[in-house]
Amino acid sequence: MRILIVDDEAPARARLRRLLSELRGDYQIVGEAADGWAAFDVCEKLEVDLALLDISMPGMDGLEVAGRLAELDPPPAVILVTAYTEYALKAFDQRVDDYLVKPVRRERLQAALDRVRVSTRPQREALLEAANPRGRRSRLSARYRGGLRSVPVEEVIYLLAEQKYVNLRHETGHLLLDESLKTLEDELGELFIRIHRNALVARRAVLGLEKDGDGNTLVRLRGCDARLSVSRRHLPELRRWLRSGTSGNE
Repeated sequence: MRILIVDDEAPARARLRRLLSELRGDYQIVGEAADGWAAFDVCEKLEVDLALLDISMPGMDGLEVAGRLAELDPPPAVILVTAYTEYALKAFDQRVDDYLVKPVRRERLQAALDRVRVSTRPQREALLEAANPRGRRSRLSARYRGGLRSVPVEEVIYLLAEQKYVNLRHETGHLLLDESLKTLEDELGELFIRIHRNALVARRAVLGLEKDGDGNTLVRLRGCDARLSVSRRHLPELRRWLRSGTSGNE
């Protein structure tokens, strides 16, 4: 099992290293991190099966890190380490595998590792593939100022190609994706419909069609004041889909 140790205090990291060296089992420490952002970067670059993650850290705390790690594909297992037992319930809200209370005891660490030992990266990949054979993501993400922002796919209203980026409009704002619209359509085509060479709209968000003053067809969208242009090429398919009764009324 490939393990990342995350704690802003060097003595705490050293203690976990020592305990791991004393345990039975095939454990390899692949790295250490002193803050949440560094932990996330390590997990993006290396194969990490398990993160031993301190909760109380400056900047991004352990609970937030656990939530962001869950967005990775596949995510590492997470055991939270805390000095406060009241964090236990919050820990399980983040769908972590276990939690340890400081000072960490060897027997408790061994028991926690035994429970997650089967949750290795290849096994998680197999489970994800079985649950989602098309490999469709549940969230779309973009880096901003060294951090990561992501939006659940079900909250996306439209995807609009603009120069080198795709403008993702969601229920509370925008996100710029460094991906092609075609790639997104290939992956998410069951959830989105193309209305223009540069635009995909969420099927669930389509309310209907209207004409502007010049006779151009526009699509009305739920949760968004914008009206997007529908090209003549894609209008027949959009009309057929609307008439099928799987969306709002035209």
